[in-house]
Amino acid sequence: MIDALIISNIVSWIAILALGLVVFALTRQIGLLHERMGPVGALTVAKGMKAGEPLPPFSFPSLTGGQVEVGTGTKASKATLLFFLSPDCPVCKSLLPVIASVRAREASWLDVVLASDGEPSDHLAFLEKQGLQDYPYVLSSDLGLTIGVNKLPYAALVDERGTMVAHGLTNTREHIESLFEAKTRGIASIQDYMEQEQQRA
Repeated sequence: MIDALIISNIVSWIAILALGLVVFALTRQIGLLHERMGPVGALTVAKGMKAGEPLPPFSFPSLTGGQVEVGTGTKASKATLLFFLSPDCPVCKSLLPVIASVRAREASWLDVVLASDGEPSDHLAFLEKQGLQDYPYVLSSDLGLTIGVNKLPYAALVDERGTMVAHGLTNTREHIESLFEAKTRGIASIQDYMEQEQQRA
């Protein structure tokens, strides 16, 4: 009886150690995968502007007052995050706290502009309900068409010279953060990253 218990304990410990090794191996693989996927850009689309292309100059009146200028030759002192949204987009609304966090954290080098199209009255009610009066808020279908916006929520990062850094569909905080990663690493999308890795191999 005692021998059986001892054998059972030994087998249990061996199983626990084996399980621990499996968990360690899986954790390591997940870490490697995360590292390889680190610079993944927002979900990019084939159409629209390419990273490194100059954004034509645009100037719009903001629904919250003042004038918004973005693109080449606009004398911007900071990069600009254009966040395209709609009052009818639930995911857009869920990302507004993320946008607020990003705006506060990156204020030293980044301006955030909210962009959409449609009737001003609809957007005025929306921005008041969501407490967005402190943001520049512009309406322009031309801006979205130029960049290549075809789904929402969508974001584009333009540097202080008016050059497109990266843009794409942004369903999560990670997608938005990846735009900044693109600026840091000079990689606009997962496609670009994989191509560079293949060239190095």
